Amino acid sequence: MKTLLLVKEIYADGFKNLGSIITQNYFKIFAWFSFAMFVVVVYAFVFRVVTGFAFD
Repeated sequence: MKTLLLVKEIYADGFKNLGSIITQNYFKIFAWFSFAMFVVVVYAFVFRVVTGFAFD
């Protein structure tokens, strides 16, 4: 739980005093999009490992 609170605090501090509201929203959307793409990659890798894909 302490780790989640630390990540939340880092996320909030990262967007403080960043500039205009458009810039803030752009970077927030980009951060969430990057996180979602990372989750997709991890899912694909785990799926390949579990199904016995041969990494040649």
